[in-house]
Amino acid sequence: MEVRLFGELEAVQDGMAVPVRGTKQRALLALLALHCGEPVSADRLIDMLWRGGQAANPANALQAQIGQLRRVLGPAAIVTTEAGYALAIGAGDVDVIRFEQLVANGRRLSEEGEAALASAVLGEALGLRRGEPLAEFAYAGFADAERAHLDELTLVAVEARAGADLDLGRHADLVGELEAACRQHPLRERLWELLIVSLYRSGRQAEALRAYTAIRDRLVDELGIDPGPALRELQARILAQDPSLAAARPPPVQAAGPAVPLAVTGN
Repeated sequence: MEVRLFGELEAVQDGMAVPVRGTKQRALLALLALHCGEPVSADRLIDMLWRGGQAANPANALQAQIGQLRRVLGPAAIVTTEAGYALAIGAGDVDVIRFEQLVANGRRLSEEGEAALASAVLGEALGLRRGEPLAEFAYAGFADAERAHLDELTLVAVEARAGADLDLGRHADLVGELEAACRQHPLRERLWELLIVSLYRSGRQAEALRAYTAIRDRLVDELGIDPGPALRELQARILAQDPSLAAARPPPVQAAGPAVPLAVTGN
């Protein structure tokens, strides 16, 4: 069984969607999937699912929800231990956990200089996003921290993949996507840094300097701070036409799978 938490929650068995109905049942499945393979105590599940004490007898209410979910997913889908309840699936069967693993692997490959592999792995990670993480639980307190974590990790993945693609000489293909990403996240300095380098390597030095001015002015106006050292140093290197900023040679054209947009937005 797979559980997908990007976009609306989905449970899939043998390639077929499993109808998990009811707000509490869906929230229970999401909670167990987020702790894939690890038991979650009854007390914690009750606290997460019945904040404010809506249930007259929370322990019985939880047992009822567990029983209903087992009837939908199969009796072996949820394991009961002394420590609590666990979903009997692997980490790779939950899309958000697979996403985290791929991003970590992609960043490691990038740090090791394996730019092509890093770009492919990070592209696979971003391709898992069908929408915003835990979208239907946006107003459920239990999902807030995980949503924030996955949103931040998505930006990290976008930046890491763009950095790998720059190393591969793909600057011309990055400009439009990075411009869109900077519009979505106008105070994200690393995105602006990547955009400025992409513009410069595409022979658009004046536009690169205008982009620097745009982020500098926004940071000053909205936050009252100057750009960080990386952006300031990049501007100085562009003004000096530092040879080390020269573009890498583009890689040979190879057959590839479907392109994954760099700037990922939810549905």
